[in-house]
Amino acid sequence: MPVTLNHTIVHARDKKATAEFLTSIIGLPAHRELSHFTVVQVGETSLDLIQTDEPISSRHFAFLVSEAEFDDIFGRIQKRGLPFWADPFRKRPGEINRWDDGRGVYFDDPNGHLLEIITLPYGSGGLSAEHPNPLLGG
Repeated sequence: MPVTLNHTIVHARDKKATAEFLTSIIGLPAHRELSHFTVVQVGETSLDLIQTDEPISSRHFAFLVSEAEFDDIFGRIQKRGLPFWADPFRKRPGEINRWDDGRGVYFDDPNGHLLEIITLPYGSGGLSAEHPNPLLGG
């Protein structure tokens, strides 16, 4: 059996509100409750939200989506008036990126976690892409 990521724990100020944000903006199945966790299923992996009043360290979550899903999600981001960026450093506000000749955009969840939607995996376009991923250093 191949190794897969089963779940990761995500800290939230309001775990149910965060779950509703994630499921509605990304278009995921409704969340479920599992003891003290609110669980958001993302394919085979779950984001297990746990509520905290302690300071939350921002984490980054990238979702690989189809072109049609990107259009739907990006439409919901725009409809809600959420700030978005073409880069993880938030230096290109109001833009999307074309890395790997796909599309990508970054936006925040209610807890300050940085979310990303991409239509192609990082580096998949290689250096021959019209818009190579900057991580390739080309």
